[in-house]
This record gives sequence, C-alpha cells and structure tokens, in this order.
Amino acid sequence: MERVDLQLVVAVRECGSLAAAGAALGMAPPAVTKRLAALEAELGLRLFQRTTRKVSPTAEGEVMCAHAKQLLEGFDVLEGSLKERHADPVGPLRLASSIGFGRLWLGPALAQFQALYPRVTIELQLSGQLPDLATEGFDGAVWLFSAPTARASEWVTRRLARNRRVLVASPAYLARRGMPQQPADLSQHDCLIVHENSRRRVDAWSLQPENSRADALRVRVQGSLCANSGELVRDWCLAGRGIMLRSLWDVAPAMADGRLVRVLSPWAMHDADVHWLAPYRAQTPRRIRLLIDFLAERFVAEPWQPKLAPTTPKSSLRPRAAKV
Repeated sequence: MERVDLQLVVAVRECGSLAAAGAALGMAPPAVTKRLAALEAELGLRLFQRTTRKVSPTAEGEVMCAHAKQLLEGFDVLEGSLKERHADPVGPLRLASSIGFGRLWLGPALAQFQALYPRVTIELQLSGQLPDLATEGFDGAVWLFSAPTARASEWVTRRLARNRRVLVASPAYLARRGMPQQPADLSQHDCLIVHENSRRRVDAWSLQPENSRADALRVRVQGSLCANSGELVRDWCLAGRGIMLRSLWDVAPAMADGRLVRVLSPWAMHDADVHWLAPYRAQTPRRIRLLIDFLAERFVAEPWQPKLAPTTPKSSLRPRAAKV
C-alpha cells in the first residue's frame, strides 16, 4: 500500500464517485478504477459499493478512510516541519487577544513580526471573552490570564510577561479628596468598578505589596460609577471621578505624562500576567514557535512600565567656584 492509495480512498469517499476522485487527484477514470480494484484485491476487502449513480464506502471502507486521513495528515505535518527547517516560515496565523491589550501592544508587535517574515499572513480577532480556540480554528491567543485550571491539560501555555493591576487616580481627584494612606482608606473613597462580565460585579480588590510573599489583603470598595468596559472606566478616572484598579500596561502612558498618579504604591493586584494560550497539538508549526519567541523577547522587559522623566543630578546643582 502506497501514499497514493490512501489519497485515493479518501478522495473517493469525499467526492462520491470515481470520476470526481480522479479529477481531484489528476488521474484518468480507468486508472482510478484499476488502482482501487488492485487495493481491494490486496486487502481482500471490498471498500466501496459501486452503482451507476453513486459510490459509497462499506463498513470496512469507512474504517480505512478514517485511518487513511490520519496518516495523510501525519505525512503533511512531517513534510511541513522538514521543509520549514530550511526555508522562511510561510502560512497563516489566526490569533485572538483582549481588545485593549491587542490594540495597544499586540497589534504593533504583530506588524513587526510580519515585516520580518513576509510570507506569513496574520489575522487578529479582538474580543472581550476568550474564544473556544480549538473549535473556532485559532492558532493561539495572547491573554491576560492563564488557562482555566479545569482544562489545563488541553492547553499549551507560556507566560510572556509579568503584569499587575495598580491603583491610580487623577491629580484633580486627589487634590479634592486626598491621598489614601493605607488600603482600608479606600472604603472612604469613590472607587470606579468594572464588571468582568454581565453578571458579576467586582467590588472587592485583593491587594498585596509588590515583591512580597504576604497574603493578599481583600478590600471592599464602593462607588457610584461602574461599567463592563475598562476603557470607559479609565476615561472616568482621567476625568477625576474616582480611584481605579487597572492593568499597568493600560495606564502607563497616562502615568508617564502625569494625567494619572499611582495610589497606595507599592500595593497592587497580581493576577493579570500576559500569557500565550493555544490548544494542544502534537506538532507546532515553525511560524508559531517563532511568533511565541518573538513576543516573549518583546514583552519580557515590560515595555509598558512608566518612563519617568530624567532628574537632574544633585552634583549639577552645586554652585561653581568663582574664577579668579
């Protein structure tokens, strides 16, 4: 039995006729008939029932087609892997990401990656909810939370960068209401609250000092404004309406230019690291492996860290000795 025999039985089943299978494989109808008859004689089994109108697989033919399809897919994976070792990566990448991070950080990174590998095509879908990657045909996702524990064995995961949610407010709000001195003070402030989905309101924040192994402190907060859009809550915060708990990657630009100020530093919520998530597959194409390594290298330094303006060294402020 040869590879062409496997291709033949799969084509006959999918096309429903010997003539159509021959056309799909580039074989003349007599050659198809002769090859199929020889295969059945070799196996001692009838794989297809033939009538003048239709060709349908027997029970043995169904089993044969199922195994043939798996073997052919294995051949394709093996050939693709060997070819990619000596050639530029080629092919499509279908990815998912959360709306904010995908637009601000992942989108520009993917454009750079595609410029490095022009034969790779990229489709990025931004969503508020993690799609069913395997069912919907995604190669992977860049998401702010790790894979669900209950299904961890079905996923391939890799942390691309550390991230945290920090407390911020506008200078105008802090001038009006004062700066909280400890987490318990948050209960006396207007806090801007995000709905993580349509049913659950997140009005308890679990905070712990950065670089500390201490247990998280759970703080109840309250406020008159809440929404299921983090971007809208950020806009309210910029307008001076309260204190917000938001991912550092999202508020870093506003912190860098002074529109937002960190509150209760170094307290933060450490639950939003950036992860690569993908359905498990026996063989990962080279273009995907290259993308994961590229993103890990790009994000490991946490490029969203606020860039503070350089300060003048104290030595330069000392009066110079007068010339004599």
